[in-house]
Order: sequence, then structure tokens, then C-alpha cells
Amino acid sequence: MCYDDNARPPLPPVDGGSAHGEDIVLTAADGTRFAAYSAYPDKPLGAQVIIYPDVRGLHQFYKELTLRFAETGIQAVAIDYFGRTAGLTARNDSFEYMPHVQQMHLETFFSDVKAAQEYLHSSQGGNAPTFAVGFCLGGTLSMLSGTQDLGFTGLVGFYAGMSRNMDGKGTLLDRAGEIKYPVLGLFGGADQGIPNDQVQALDQKLGNTGIEHEIISYPGAPHSFFDRRSTEFAEASTDAWNRVLRFITAHSNRQA
Repeated sequence: MCYDDNARPPLPPVDGGSAHGEDIVLTAADGTRFAAYSAYPDKPLGAQVIIYPDVRGLHQFYKELTLRFAETGIQAVAIDYFGRTAGLTARNDSFEYMPHVQQMHLETFFSDVKAAQEYLHSSQGGNAPTFAVGFCLGGTLSMLSGTQDLGFTGLVGFYAGMSRNMDGKGTLLDRAGEIKYPVLGLFGGADQGIPNDQVQALDQKLGNTGIEHEIISYPGAPHSFFDRRSTEFAEASTDAWNRVLRFITAHSNRQA
């Protein structure tokens, strides 16, 4: 598990504007209704993010992260994974997530992503540059989104696991050569679940394809270091925020 109910995202290292957030329900092309959380900035900068949560789905950490992005001027929507198997029920600590994770399929997940994109594109942000930002399982899915023609401007993955074989189509390391969009990968150097040699292999495979990428590993930082409670890793969290915001700004400006 990435974050429990008490985890909270670090505050972004920029002067925060005001933002408005709300729980919403989106509908995929197959008619599945799934939970999401949307946040609008009062002073939009012209970029959008779709947030992919960890294995627990859409819980409070990601709702607050959505607001933190919006406070920086970036419109955001965070999506849940389990509309097909768990409906619109709560994703608190009592939610038994693994049976639902095991029933996930890439095809239907990408259908949900398209519904989130349509929602953003029909909102006040229009067709602004859009980025996928994922954590843990969501970090893996963020990068795997880059193997599809989903029109993203860039991909951000925090602690993207590289050993999960989704639908038998290969791990992230197996498919890294298929990624089509710029990548920012952020890892904890002391993450016991993601060995440094796998992080280095991802960096090398992306380098072999020529896709623009930046892979950062924070020495001594564990899995899920990006948490306001982890004061000993506050410097790493601040650096990660800065890198994410610079990545989004730089690639949005190129597309403008």
C-alpha cells in the first residue's frame, strides 16, 4: 500500500492561489460509472493533469493532491480504478482493494482515462496540454499510458513499479521502448520494492529510444516519501514538486 488515510500531500513550493474541488462521477464508453475528483484553479495557467492513484484507488490523499495542483494554476482530475468491480463505494482504509486490483484490465483502464480527458477538454481548460501523474500502481499506469495514442503532453510517475505484468502484456520495463511521450520518473533510493538496478534499466531503455526523459532517485528516501508527514524527506518532496511543475510548464510552453 502506498498511502494510508492519514497521509497528506506536501504543499507545493509556490504561492498558492485559490481553487475549488468537487466529487464527480464520470462515465466510460462502455457505460461504466466511476468516481473522480475535480479541482479548478481561479487563475488557470493553461495545463491539465489526470492523477492516477495508488492501489487503493481514489482516497483522500489524491483528492487533496488534486486541490494542490489546482492551487498552482493547473486544472486537475483524479480518477478511481474500480467502478466496474466496486462501484462508487468509499476508498478508505477498510476498503479491500487487492481483489479489485486483480480484476483491472488495461483496455478498460484506458477507456476510463479517455473519459477523464473528455471531461477536462469539455471544461474551462478546453484542449490545454494534458499530463498523466501517477503514484505506485498509478506511476506504472502513467508510463504505460505512453504506449497508447492518448494525446498526452507528458507523463509523470512516482515510484512506478516495474515488475507487475499487466494483462500478460509485459512489465513496464518490457514495454518502456513503446513509450511515446516525455517522461519524468521519481523514485526513492531506499525503496525496497523497486531496486535501483530497475530504475537504472528504465533510464537506459528510455535513452535507447531517444524519448525525452528524466529519471530521479532520491538517496535514502523510501517508497511513498512524498508525504507531508515524512518531514525527514521534506527536501526531496520539495524537489519533486519543483521538478513536476517545471516539467509541466516546459512541455506546455512547447506545445503552445
